[in-house]
Amino acid sequence: MQISDKFNQSNQASRHSDSLKAAKAAVERIAPVWPLDQFIAVNPWWERIDTPFQECSNQIAFFSGTNFLMPRKYYRAKWNDGTIGQSELLAAARECGIGVKVDELSAHLQTSSFTVSMRLMTHFIDMRRDLEHNMSWQNEVTHQMSQFCAAYFDRGQASWGMSTESNIYATWLEMVRHERGIGLLMGVSGIGSIFEDLPMDPEQLIAQSLDALEIPCAAKQDYLEALLLSINGWASWCAYLRWQDRLDNSHEGSSNHLIGLLAIRLAWEWVLLRHAEQEGLAYGWLGNVESWKALKPMCRESQELDWIWQRALEISVQKQLVNRLSLPVPKSSNEIKPELRAFFCIDVRSEVFRRALEQVDPRIRTGGFAGFFGLPLSYQGAGLDVVKPQLPGLLAPVLKAGDCCSEGDEVCHTIAGKRRKRLIGSSIAGHLKTAGTAFFSYVEAAGLLYAFKLIKDGLLGGSASQAVKGLREREAAQLKPRLVGNGSPEEISGRVALAARILRAMSLTEDFPELVLLTGHGSQSDNNPHAAGLDCGACCGQTGEVNARVLAALLNEPSVRSGLEKEAIHIPESTRFIAGLHNTTTDEVRLFDLDEVGPQWVQSVQKLEHWLKEAGDRARAERAESLQLPAGKPGLLGKYRRRSRDWSEVRPEWGLANNSSFIVAPRKRTAHLDLAGRSFLHDYDWKRDSGFQVLELIMTAPMIVTHWINMQYYASTVDNKRYGSGNKVLHNVVGGTIGVFTGNGGDLRTGLSLQSLHDGKQWIHEPVRLSVFIQAPREAIDKVIEDHEVVHQLVMNKWIHLYQLDEGETPVSRRGSEGWHPAVQSRKG
Repeated sequence: MQISDKFNQSNQASRHSDSLKAAKAAVERIAPVWPLDQFIAVNPWWERIDTPFQECSNQIAFFSGTNFLMPRKYYRAKWNDGTIGQSELLAAARECGIGVKVDELSAHLQTSSFTVSMRLMTHFIDMRRDLEHNMSWQNEVTHQMSQFCAAYFDRGQASWGMSTESNIYATWLEMVRHERGIGLLMGVSGIGSIFEDLPMDPEQLIAQSLDALEIPCAAKQDYLEALLLSINGWASWCAYLRWQDRLDNSHEGSSNHLIGLLAIRLAWEWVLLRHAEQEGLAYGWLGNVESWKALKPMCRESQELDWIWQRALEISVQKQLVNRLSLPVPKSSNEIKPELRAFFCIDVRSEVFRRALEQVDPRIRTGGFAGFFGLPLSYQGAGLDVVKPQLPGLLAPVLKAGDCCSEGDEVCHTIAGKRRKRLIGSSIAGHLKTAGTAFFSYVEAAGLLYAFKLIKDGLLGGSASQAVKGLREREAAQLKPRLVGNGSPEEISGRVALAARILRAMSLTEDFPELVLLTGHGSQSDNNPHAAGLDCGACCGQTGEVNARVLAALLNEPSVRSGLEKEAIHIPESTRFIAGLHNTTTDEVRLFDLDEVGPQWVQSVQKLEHWLKEAGDRARAERAESLQLPAGKPGLLGKYRRRSRDWSEVRPEWGLANNSSFIVAPRKRTAHLDLAGRSFLHDYDWKRDSGFQVLELIMTAPMIVTHWINMQYYASTVDNKRYGSGNKVLHNVVGGTIGVFTGNGGDLRTGLSLQSLHDGKQWIHEPVRLSVFIQAPREAIDKVIEDHEVVHQLVMNKWIHLYQLDEGETPVSRRGSEGWHPAVQSRKG
């Protein structure tokens, strides 16, 4: 072999190695999206938090033509209505390190915003349109890939779903080689033979195509990331499958889907280039590649002044809350011994109800805690095959809950059998209604009965959705979710330890009142594929009912209470834990397992039900204006109930829209404040937190969950086309539970619909990064930042803004990259 041949082989091997490294790095930058039945909020840029927030925006702009900013007309409106003032604007300019006058910033808003033409072009005729069909090749490639992925990943919706035994790339390649008309819709004929020449191995395809496209080594990862973002919805689905693999400590199988998806997208680039070369159309491609170097700084420069306006908006929102949290805490009814301690999820919707409940009676204390109540559960209901996670998506379940029945196992088995039969029947009917042309046959066969159902649901509202499907009301009341186990001493010891951890995390270790209410939450809506996104994010898109009932039962167990004595936690016999579920659409609270409550608590429970009803009235009145309902008129509850059952209602509630802060402090620090449903509230008393283990838990779990929620709303607002799901009226469900299309194709949509963010006239959600306020010593907060890389990245790269609350001379301090500094003047100042 000649020396030159050896050199060429070595050089080729090195290039191939670089290509695979770039590909593996690119796929690691894709964040997951959860399926519809577990739809939880996710930061769509989660895998990029090692990059400063503003720099990440520059990168995404370069890759895909989008950024993390609103159009300039949005900031102009905020300037005109006084939301942003001169002081906020100048403070933002100083923080951004840019010397610019207010007049220059104001004039900047009159110019055009960043345009898509500045982005990296993913192939040489990226925006080429076929004259007959008026569709860009980019859009057609996305559509064809998306239709293939829908069939490949189908979860039982379609009868034509593909086998997933072979990898996704190999399956696609076999399909396109047999699809004779693959190029007709694109106005491209004769490309079938090109597919025949593609290698069977996805990694080999990646290496060879990058060589053929002459992508420079330094630009390979950028180019591959841009390709993945052009099919971001399905890339995010593949990232979810990878996430689940890693939770299960498995790095095989579906983790390879992202590489396969990237290979498919890159194969299209190579095929179209080769076709264009044959047709003499490949001019300009290499010049486009050369232009990429100049595009990055252009993207950065085009956003510089916009970031001052975005930061000024955030400062305006933060200033209001900082000033209110800086005021002395008034003396209140906190000295009165409580008759009720009511714990709710930290969800922003709970803030409104908690405040309303506390106003009903001074003997009521409320607390905030993550809605899964610290239980790392999965749950399998009686008669169901599916096992649902009931904990944040960040975690893997370690405990299992199931249903039991106080009448005995035989009754439970009977109910399970009846439920299974009903669900089989409803699934057959559901398939008939959704399986292509079969829908028309179904309606024709059902005749007037189905017509009556459509009219009833449209005019009267459908029946209220059951928390547990397939059960009659009496059957649902008989079933009780409980931890699965055998009652061994080891198991009881583990339950005691679990109960102790949860109570300490709730700062509930003494002064127990007669009743302790554990309130999960869930939403209620009809004909809503994204309904799970309105349920409890801490319960993986399920309601919090199971967790609340399991924990209440656990803390009522005599053996557990006896064991807690050894943990120095004494729960009096006079204390009873009650589980409830807050319906966030109607602001009603349902109580569970009252048949197990002894006679000594009957009057207390009746008083509790009265308090909850009055609090619901107050909360509904407060929310009415935002939903355009008449707050001061009778029958308001009925209007809320009707909209919760109306299959045509596109805005059953506003969910977590307009969230902006997460406050970790004793309730007395915020009890006197109307936070307008914009704050996540987590009760925490650092003086009871020995070793700051609870603080560490809060900053590494609930804080990240609230950041995910905040970033999903942020991303869906600043770019709903790419990171939201558009008009929900046009949604079609894909693959059973995978996600939705707009219409019949395009990319898989992720994020929130426009109707969840906009009321038809204006944005309801204000896109600002989460401001986190923690009442704890600075040294303890800094220790968590130092010990946990993810927390360090969130704070130092400005994905969140971090504040410390104190009871001394500096009530609020802000954490910057260089350390802490006062957020406002001292009280003496």
